[in-house]
Amino acid sequence: MQSNPKASVIISTYNQPEWLDLVLYSYSIQTITDFEIIIADDGSGEETKDVIKNFSSQTKLNVIHVWQEDDGFQKTKILNKAIVASNSDYLIFTDGDCMARKDFVETHLNLSREKKALSGGYFKLIDTVSNNITKDIISKQLCFDKYWLITEGQPKSFKLNKLTKSKKKANFLNFVTPTKATFDGMNVSCYKADILAVNGFDERMQYGAEDREVGERMMNNGIKFLQVRYSTICVHLHHERPYKNEEAFQYNQQIRKETRLKKATYTTFGINK
Repeated sequence: MQSNPKASVIISTYNQPEWLDLVLYSYSIQTITDFEIIIADDGSGEETKDVIKNFSSQTKLNVIHVWQEDDGFQKTKILNKAIVASNSDYLIFTDGDCMARKDFVETHLNLSREKKALSGGYFKLIDTVSNNITKDIISKQLCFDKYWLITEGQPKSFKLNKLTKSKKKANFLNFVTPTKATFDGMNVSCYKADILAVNGFDERMQYGAEDREVGERMMNNGIKFLQVRYSTICVHLHHERPYKNEEAFQYNQQIRKETRLKKATYTTFGINK
């Protein structure tokens, strides 16, 4: 265990132990090992604790489990706690349902730049394919192979290009994509100092673009977001979203509107109260 790893991978989770088990496994076979894992746990039960304990005992990676009581959707609060708990100058944010291709951490680090944040994406698996994923399949990297996915029943679409192994093609697609580079919590990285400078996530916000808002404050504070959606590859395991809440979403939109109008660079509802 190193006291100052090159990166901290912050994985948010809530009561999805089977998915988290597969996701953690995808980090155990990364092309580099000089990083730590911080699990930002928004109140999961014992099963999740068991998965983390089991993984920690089998890996040389430093694993930190940051947990808070279940009090509804409080992801922004647990992410702020995870940022504080991190031991690295560089943070990679992702979710406990996103399996990382084996070059994921290395690519984030290779593409990192001062005063920049990296905006990635994910490739969504359908439910039947998600349910067929095993550690052996992750180990063979088949879940990142478009031909294997198609034979398993994943529909053909342009989005399969998100799984390209060609750096040249990835660079070209990153350049031409109309998708804006934003702070998307399932695949984004930045320097810790840059997110601390804006006081982290706004803890008033619940589900719905709560991650975008911190990115908007970072942009207002001079951080440029770079598009890497075809370079930093992860695949998203299918699940329902029972925590979707229209009222919370509208409230979040109001906060974002204010951030944009005032060109806010800081929230008083963040890490430092």
